[in-house]
Amino acid sequence: MNEIVIELSEINPREFFGQQNENIELLKKYFPKLKIVARGNKIKVFGDEEMLEEFDERITMLMEHFGKYNKLDENVIERVLTSEKSSDYQTSDESGEVLVHGVGGRLVKAQTANQRKLVELMRKNDMVFAIGPAGTGKTYTGVALAVKALKEKQVRRIILTRPAVEAGENLGFLPGDLKEKLDPYMQPLYDALRDMIPQERLDSFIEKGVIQIAPLAFMRGRTLDNAFVILDEAQNTTHAQMKMFLTRMGKSAKFMITGDPGQIDLPRRVISGLKEALLILKEVKGVGIIYLDDKDVIRHRLVKKIISAYKEIEHTE
Repeated sequence: MNEIVIELSEINPREFFGQQNENIELLKKYFPKLKIVARGNKIKVFGDEEMLEEFDERITMLMEHFGKYNKLDENVIERVLTSEKSSDYQTSDESGEVLVHGVGGRLVKAQTANQRKLVELMRKNDMVFAIGPAGTGKTYTGVALAVKALKEKQVRRIILTRPAVEAGENLGFLPGDLKEKLDPYMQPLYDALRDMIPQERLDSFIEKGVIQIAPLAFMRGRTLDNAFVILDEAQNTTHAQMKMFLTRMGKSAKFMITGDPGQIDLPRRVISGLKEALLILKEVKGVGIIYLDDKDVIRHRLVKKIISAYKEIEHTE
């Protein structure tokens, strides 16, 4: 039986191995034919020579990633171990920077490789589509980029919008004025903003119109310039709504469109404006498209398992 010994010279073994060696246990799942023993600052691995070479290559990738970001978790390990090339999980140093110093000293930054790619795309393009399932950080990263642009005076205002399709015709029967009726549908956007801007300042921004949160129907007839505009839940737009929104783009504007084509709430036989736009605009220069997946889920680890379980059912139907 062949053996290799990997020494962690400039890396904290405890952080690299994870709590109760959870990262090592994950490696064992991916390399079941190898015997992996982690002690002190060394990893001893026994097994077939070809498998050992593969392990050595992947562990070097993980060590390089840890050296760069001082962080290793289940998402990173999965992405590194399943990637064909380093560009699948590596991004530039700039895209891993702190986007916003949030409330209570919270450092808001892109957490995963795809989120960092989203940051890069937004830097290079004026319009970006971020597509992926719930919990992949599309909206949160987008709001962080918008707040960063506002703080750095790249834009004068932030406009956050989503189609209130869930409300349907029941909107009129909900209690309260229009703002109170619509607030529940805008709540995820408020939640993200509250993490990044102190409440008193946020209230002032909203009052002055520096930050506007409104349903998509309110965008009709407007030209949105000097603004960072996010259309959230875009899978629930119709052809007409999506075309209307995309043509609102004014000077010095940044547009970000987020959505999950797997969660469409539109009536049957109504084509999603998001799906259509992705087909029409995929070759247009200046438009960026990023697909996030379940490896980018940064909510509770069960969310990732739930997404995977549903994916299996949907594929077998």
